Formats: sequence, structure tokens, C-alpha cells
Amino acid sequence: MRGALPLVFLLAAPVQAQDFFTLQGHGGPIMDIAVSPSGQIATASFDNAVGVWDGTTPLWYDGHKAAVNVAAFWTEEILVSAGDDFDVLIWTDPQSPQRLGQHQGKVIALSVSQSARRVASASWDGTIGLWPLSPDGAGLDNATPMLLTGHKQGVNDVVFSDDGQRLYSASTDGTIRVWDVSSGAESQLLVSHGFGVNELILNEADGWLAYGAVDGSTRFVDLQTGGLIRDFTLKRRPILSLAFDPTSGQLAVGDGDGYIMIVDTRQMKITRDFRAAARGPIWALAFSPDGLNIHAGGIENTMYSWPVDTMTEHGQMSAQTRSFLENPDLLENGERQFKRKCSICHTLTASSARRAGPTLHNLFGRQAGTVADYTYSQTLIGSDIVWSAATINALFDQGPDHYIPGTKMPMQRIAGQQDRDDLIDYLRRATATEEGQE
Repeated sequence: MRGALPLVFLLAAPVQAQDFFTLQGHGGPIMDIAVSPSGQIATASFDNAVGVWDGTTPLWYDGHKAAVNVAAFWTEEILVSAGDDFDVLIWTDPQSPQRLGQHQGKVIALSVSQSARRVASASWDGTIGLWPLSPDGAGLDNATPMLLTGHKQGVNDVVFSDDGQRLYSASTDGTIRVWDVSSGAESQLLVSHGFGVNELILNEADGWLAYGAVDGSTRFVDLQTGGLIRDFTLKRRPILSLAFDPTSGQLAVGDGDGYIMIVDTRQMKITRDFRAAARGPIWALAFSPDGLNIHAGGIENTMYSWPVDTMTEHGQMSAQTRSFLENPDLLENGERQFKRKCSICHTLTASSARRAGPTLHNLFGRQAGTVADYTYSQTLIGSDIVWSAATINALFDQGPDHYIPGTKMPMQRIAGQQDRDDLIDYLRRATATEEGQE
């Protein structure tokens, strides 16, 4: 199979569970973590990339044009990913992804089913994609892809039943729905929560579905009726990530306040409640295959892994404040604009450092699309734009989506002329002298 050898090599040395460790190398926050049955780890990041890790060394899967929100293993050798560029990609070769499908909004979650031979995608365009795969998993087969409609707002999560015949979905509209995979028809409105539902975990063996919601709810409901089994809601919100280890029966819950709660689902009780991050959310959670470690990602560029039994002995994620979270009252206006609007994607140093955007070092007078260590969209390759006070002002006055249609830059404007002027003045100084690291 083309491209299988690099991934097979990576499988040779997975990090051992029961040890505390970190994986560092991304240039943006960790949005999702996928773990294969052998323990292979893949991390999806705001830096537009997926990292597949040989111990602590990453192999980069670069192919998305915006932040990657989710990754999933189809097999040990084949990966699926999706993100803010609306694309669902499948990777049989780290250098040459194939597009399985595309939504009209960012894709937030994926579920894979070998039984159904399909990948399901949840999008903020309000639809669910069902993408049929060929027997070898190398791409789409001859069956027709489907977009399932019925949710009134964006879809946040999807999960297949064990036999692949049903699909469960969660939405910002506060509902959990059940779908017949073969026909694409909705078969049941299982839950109407009232607040947006972000995350789902399905355990058919024990007859329950767990979900996490915007209002901080963590609930277990009956798979057949949707009736409440247990409620583990604490005074923290929102719930942003769930992970389940079927061997030990442990459910991990990550929230917006930086906590990881562990629930023993066999005794239905909370066994641990660990403040994993002093500041910021827990966006990603995944257990090691033996259930002994919990991997987590958040606002940092680093994935952390704690042994579940000794979580508190290894300390929290770094307490260092990211530049875009610094106290704005302590910054001059131009620096404040840069750190709030630009620093998560761009550095001021000579290297782009695997950020979602190219370095801004020596920005003024530089032709757009010419930084050597950054992969640009086709829109900017060969562009005649030269960065100056006038072009930077136009970029943020009109917004990147209007000034440079097709660019990777997120859709944002700086409406006030004084704010744009102050940002330009700061950039003129900082990009020439490397005032900061971000």
C-alpha cells in the first residue's frame, strides 16, 4: 500500500503507558487526540497539521488549509482528519491526502465504522456527512455519499453503533438524534437537553450513552428511551471533551475550566477530579489502549499524558500565559491588537515555528507568499501583494476573506482606524527587531 511504510515505522516505538510524558512540536493548541489499538498517537492542531508520533518524534501530515479539529484512525496505517477548511481528508500517504468529502462549514468531529465501511463527519453547517470507503480504505467506493439533515444548528459530535447500522449525533440545537445509516433517515429524537450538546460516548454493552453539554452537564441516559440514568454535573462549563476506556469502565470529562474528571461507570461515581490546566480549556482527551494513561490537550502547543492513578503527582499543564491571553490593560494598543488577533498564528522570530501562518519577521517590503518555511495556499503563491502600511491596513479593513479570497487566514476585521494604525506601528517595530517570541 502506498505510504504504509512511514506509518509502520512509527508504530515501532510507542510511548509506554503508566509514565508521565509530553509530546511537543506543534505550533498551535491541540484540538484532538486519536489513539490506535496499538497505542499510536495522532494529534490534531490549530497549526493546520496532524502529528503522528514515534515516541516523541512527530511525522507531520500537512494538507489542511486551516485548523485541524479532529483525527481518527481508520486502520493502523490509514488516518482520517477534518477541520476548519470544511474538508474531510483520508491519508494513506502522509504527503498525499485524498478528499473524502467537503462540508459548507467547519468539521468538528468524526466517527469511523469498519462494519458500515463509512466515515461520519459532524459539521457546523448543520449536516452530517456519510462517506463510504472502498474495501482497502484507500478512498471512496462506488456507493453514494450522503449528507444527513435534520438538526436545526451545527452538529458537534457523531458516533456509530457497534454494528454500524445506527449513528448518534449531538448538536448545538440541544438534541441527540439517532439515524439509520443505510437510508440516512432520522429514526429517533433521543434527547432534548435545552442547551447545546458538545460530546457523546456510546456504550452499547452497558446500555448507556453519556453526553457533555454547554451548560456543564455530564449525563448518562438510557440508549433505548433517553431516560436519565445518572447526572455528574458540577459547577463548571462547558464540557468540551469526553473519552472512554471500555476495559476499566473509566469515563474522562474535560471542561472549559481546565479540569479532568474521571468517572467509574461501573460504580457510577467520581474517582478523580484533577485541575489539569490552571488556565484554559481541555479540548482533547483520549485513553491509552490499556486505560492506564489519559492523554490531554488544550490551549498549549503540547499534549500531556498522565497516569490515571497518579495524576496529581505530576503537576498541571504549564502555567505560562499564552500571549493572546495576556492582560490587555498592561499592553500598548498596537501590541494588544497583535497579541489578541495575530500571535496565535504568527511568530515575530525568523522561523515560522509550525504556526498556522508564516513568520512576520521582516514583514515590511516582503512579497506575500514568499516565506520559505511555510506552505501557502495557491491564492498567495505568485501574489503581487507587497506588505506595507497600506496593504496591511486594507487587509484588516476589508478582512482577509475579501482582500485575499481563498487565503488560509481566518475571517476577521479590525474595524477601528486607530486600532489598525496602532497595529501597523507596532508591527513595523516588532517585525524588524524581534520584540517578542509570538
